[in-house]
This record gives sequence, C-alpha cells and structure tokens, in this order.
Amino acid sequence: MSGSDFPYPLFVTWYQLVVALGLLLAWAHLGKTNPMFSIIPPYECDVEVAKRVAPLTFVYVMMLALNNLCLKYVEVTFYQVARSLSINFTILFTYLILGKTTSQSALIACGIVFLGFAIGSYGEINFSWAGVIYGVGSSAFVALYGIYVQKTLPAVDNNQWKLLHYNTTLAILFLFPVVFMSGEFTEIINTSMDVMYSFNFWVLMTITGVTGFGINIAMFLQVKYTSALTNTICGTAKACVQTILAAMIFQNKISGLNALGILLALFGSGYYGWVRYQERMSK
Repeated sequence: MSGSDFPYPLFVTWYQLVVALGLLLAWAHLGKTNPMFSIIPPYECDVEVAKRVAPLTFVYVMMLALNNLCLKYVEVTFYQVARSLSINFTILFTYLILGKTTSQSALIACGIVFLGFAIGSYGEINFSWAGVIYGVGSSAFVALYGIYVQKTLPAVDNNQWKLLHYNTTLAILFLFPVVFMSGEFTEIINTSMDVMYSFNFWVLMTITGVTGFGINIAMFLQVKYTSALTNTICGTAKACVQTILAAMIFQNKISGLNALGILLALFGSGYYGWVRYQERMSK
C-alpha cells in the first residue's frame, strides 16, 4: 500500500473479510455433502450470541485496521519494531483484565523489548509517527484479541468455527461505515477506478483475503489449544521472518540502530517466551 496506486488500507481490510466470509459459507455448504469439509458447521447468526461476540469483533476490527494502516506508513522491515510491544500489552491487560501478575524476569524481558522498540524507532531511516502510533495501537489490540478469544469461546459452545462465523460477519458490518466515513470510498471512485477495473488487482486482493483467512483460523486454533501468550510469541516469530523476507524482496535499507532495535525486540520476545516456559515447567 505504501507508494502504490491503491493506498486504501481500510478498504483492503474490508474486502479481505468479505473473502473470508465467502470461504466460510462455501466450506460450510460443501460440508453438507462432503465429510472432508464437515469440520465447519452450517452458518448461523443468533442475535443474542452476536451481542456476546461483538466486543471481540470490535477488538478484531481495530487490530486489522491499525495493522494495515501501520503498513501504509512504514517500511515492512520497520513493521516488526512498530508492532513489537504486543508482549508488553499482553502483560498489562492480563493483569488489568484477568488479575494475573508477572514475574520480575518476564518484566525484564519486556523492558528489553521496549528498548528495542525505542532504538529501532530512533534509527529508522523512513521514520513515521503515524506508522509508529498505528503500530503501537495494533500491538495493544493483538494482545487484547488473544484474551477476548478465550473469554468469548464459551458463548459459542467453545466452537472456534462458530466464533469465526460471527466474528467475520460482524467485522464486515462494523468496518463498512468506518471505510465510508474515512473517505476511502470517495477517493477510490475519484482517483482509482482504473485500478479497480484491473483483473490482476482483484486476483491479488483475493489472494490476500484467502491468506488472511488462513492466518485467522491458525490464530483461533492456537489461542484455543495454547494461550494468548503463545499467540503473541508466535506473532513475534512471524514478524522476524517477515522482516528478513522484506529486506530480501523489497531491498529496504536498514540502519545500524534500526537493526539493533530489531534484534533487541526479537531477543526480548524470545527471552520472555523462555522465562514463561520455565515458569510453567516448574509448576
């Protein structure tokens, strides 16, 4: 999106959700006749259940929107630094929402992550305050997302596929007025209709929607069978791979301080995961 002919992250996010819902409906329909696809139950939408899922959907929409807005304003190599505070927010929200405290070693690891964030931001060549703010906001909602998935699953009988139905449907409804009020629809009509008529453009958009659908399923399963912490740590590992690929594919320039910040953020995240693993093994 950065520097492209279609810099509209909110519309891209909304379309990805539409693709995801289409895949859910198609998969559920195939499951009626083909046992291989029966893992996803038939589509349902109960108003009372939807009300209980709505807080999770709000968190989910904010996570996706801020994530794509961050990508609009920063290089992909800096993206990992801009969103490196997920673990810090996980500790904060775990204490505020669940009332659970964190060990001193884990807090030290979070301090290393924050130091990496500060150094990486200072050393970024194409620094953007907007990108950093969106990145920090996305980190906060990533942390909240893992917590709220666990809190919301009982509302759908602990069935992650039902939760995915409700979450995706509500997210489309929640995000549409945001896209409209942001002015993106008007700008698209006025400046980007040539791009909208391109077949390759819609193929690429659909591929991103399919990929996002797969990632969302993986996140649901991961949080259900592990924890919000594991989801956060795996997100950091993903960001590490993402940074390396971005440097290789997009040839983004990385300053010495930026590289140090990335390494510190990754080291702090890894150390935090090791500390929490040791704590669990000692119980």
